Amino acid sequence: MHSTLRSVLSCFVAATTLVSLPVASFACTRVVYLGDNNDVITARSMDWKLDVATNLYILPRGIARTGEAGPNSLKWTAKYGSVVATGYDVSTTDGMNEKGLAAELLWLVESQYPAYDRNSKPGLTIAAWAQYVLDNFATVSEAVAALEKQPFTVVSDNVPGEQRLATLHLSMSDATGDSAIVEYINGRQIIHHGRQYQVMTNSPTFDEQLALNEYWKRIGGTSWLPGTNRSADRFARASFYINAIPKSEDPVVALASVFSVIRNVSVPFGITTPDEPNISSTRWRTVVDHKRMLYFFESALTPNTFWVDLKKVDFSTGAPVKRLDLGKDQRNTFNGEVSADFQPAAPFKFLGLDADKSH
Repeated sequence: MHSTLRSVLSCFVAATTLVSLPVASFACTRVVYLGDNNDVITARSMDWKLDVATNLYILPRGIARTGEAGPNSLKWTAKYGSVVATGYDVSTTDGMNEKGLAAELLWLVESQYPAYDRNSKPGLTIAAWAQYVLDNFATVSEAVAALEKQPFTVVSDNVPGEQRLATLHLSMSDATGDSAIVEYINGRQIIHHGRQYQVMTNSPTFDEQLALNEYWKRIGGTSWLPGTNRSADRFARASFYINAIPKSEDPVVALASVFSVIRNVSVPFGITTPDEPNISSTRWRTVVDHKRMLYFFESALTPNTFWVDLKKVDFSTGAPVKRLDLGKDQRNTFNGEVSADFQPAAPFKFLGLDADKSH
């Protein structure tokens, strides 16, 4: 059999197998648009079965942090300020720093983190993984160079209100269009680094997603694209559409196009799949305009999209932490640019390990 045909058929078998089996993952998607004139826009959806109690925070430079993993926790001071979206106000799930670096955490059930030895490498709670990146690095390349040295052990704990570990993978993108995906598979850190890694969803692992996507690329998106809410199908649709939309230099058109892609791969609100309880509704979406330094937020339960212009934010050391209260299910309504609507607040505390626990 011709090797190319064999490769296509094997990808098709893998794709149809995924369609026929339950997928135990929460359905988030992240895409990066690479437009004309150095235009880079990153979008993500947050899909969860319950209210994830998200609020937005402005975090200035100079905040001293700890990895919240016991006596041998990683320690650092924020070099850069950021605007972030929280999960349960105990973790950074999404955000952008003042240098235009974006970071997102998405669910990956296959994640297995190294055993945490409190007597050797410092620990970093998974709740602060994205924040560590936003605090310390201006570009994806800088972040990857540091993470490759594995200066800490990622330490996971139970999801708030649940009896299971948070299993997440990390994506990063910056103003140059560079991207990276960081996963822990069988206790080993794996980093996929390059502009070509524009899309990330959930299961299976990223290398398998890339192989499956090769099958759909050969079919061609104008002929047929998979339409379910499953991770592999959303990956295929996002990969096709993020490169099919016009590369417009008009920021209004570019942003509208990217919003349309992330909405296309969102899960309708209130949808339930009885035999697949882990397919969850889209709760909110964010869009990062790296060139114009804008951070957009859109709740599924309000009619308005609003944004933060990071150029208007005081990130200086000693500036107050500020919070935008989005309310239950992110129902509070805001309009236009909202940096002035943030109110001074105490920094949220990252969820960490109890003193007598280790994972």
